Amino acid sequence: MKDCLFCRIVAGEIDADLVAEGDGWVAFHDINPQAPTHVLIVPREHIATTNDLGPGHEALIGQMVRAAAELAEREGIAGSGYRLVFNCNRDAGQAVFHIHLHVLGGRRMTWPPG
Repeated sequence: MKDCLFCRIVAGEIDADLVAEGDGWVAFHDINPQAPTHVLIVPREHIATTNDLGPGHEALIGQMVRAAAELAEREGIAGSGYRLVFNCNRDAGQAVFHIHLHVLGGRRMTWPPG
């Protein structure tokens, strides 16, 4: 989608601090970090919300979660702990309507969140 921020990042039209990529996804540092480590993993395919995931997306989501674990190890937060978050729609805090997995760590997380 031409007006989607994350689609434009995936297409290379907007610069981002890329940290990793795979066949179906890219990962970059969040420009508004909520923790010392805050990486976003986004699929190359435009999928607006987790409600829009369909049959066939299971492998993609699995790849994104596996990438998150690898990034946590690389960022040095795997041992102390990290949080993975998908927000779905506005009331959950989704601001960009292209699914993205937040990888947050480097500080103690509280519960319940927000």
